[in-house]
Amino acid sequence: MTEIGMDLVQKMYTQVFSIRRFEQVAIENYRLGNIRGYYHPYLGEEGIAVGVISALKPDDYITSTHRGHGHCIAKGHDPKRMFAEVFGKATGYCQGLGGSMHISSRALNNLGANGIVAGGIPIATGAAMGIKQKGTNQVVVCFFSDGASNNGTFHEGLNIAAVFKLPVVYVLENNQYAVSTPIAHSALCADLAERAASYCMPGYSSEGNDAVEVYEMMQEPLERARVGGGPSLVEFKTYRHAGHHVNDPGAYMPQDVLAYWKTKDPVDLLKKRLLDMGVTQAEIEAINAQVEQEMEAGVEFALQSPQLSWADFERQFVEP
Repeated sequence: MTEIGMDLVQKMYTQVFSIRRFEQVAIENYRLGNIRGYYHPYLGEEGIAVGVISALKPDDYITSTHRGHGHCIAKGHDPKRMFAEVFGKATGYCQGLGGSMHISSRALNNLGANGIVAGGIPIATGAAMGIKQKGTNQVVVCFFSDGASNNGTFHEGLNIAAVFKLPVVYVLENNQYAVSTPIAHSALCADLAERAASYCMPGYSSEGNDAVEVYEMMQEPLERARVGGGPSLVEFKTYRHAGHHVNDPGAYMPQDVLAYWKTKDPVDLLKKRLLDMGVTQAEIEAINAQVEQEMEAGVEFALQSPQLSWADFERQFVEP
């Protein structure tokens, strides 16, 4: 087991709480009309993004999903520019053109969220092929959902990665539903990680709400990828705290099951770890207050930012 120090747990807690508050504040602003289109919150799943990305090196790559705000924040994206992007403003990571489902950053080696289910899998596989060709020590982590594991590109991507022993770790975020379809209605295996055996790669399955446990689970597949051992499939089971998107009431989600998973809230689990390590309640509240200030500043920054003008768009993206 990897040694986990207080500083790392405190950093994880700050990130998990930041993701939680970013999503909650964004939902409030969606209701106010400041965010248009669909918005898919990461509420309840924060432990996966933070645990996985905490185990990466800064120059490692990720690909994300339509529910990707948590991945971005865990990878170091500034909440100000995140809010600006989902508000459709020119100061966002993609100048407001990507919106909620298409945030990316070359500087942070985030190859992008994707509105197409399983769309990140071939991108991650290709990036891993590039890393192998260059001979660097980097790894790609590919986040995707249980629904994506029934897509053809999942099987194609894993097969190619296995054949060429590519440095990629496929992280399956199993939140139990593909929109409103329970995973039990679309897959018979109890652990989706069992599918790794079809491609002669290791498969790991665990709960994903405790960021520290996620971090520990990632050590072996990441090391395998770095030393040329090839890809792995890692499944983290979790449960989103509401419907598929902000306008989905989630009536199909059994309330007793939701209540059970909320007893494993990622924020609460890390808070308990900090308290057990000797961090005081006052110190945790100080972290929370700092995060709240960052979220307020982020919203204000986004509100005051301009939208991309047609002239600027034409200058950058339209051929003469």
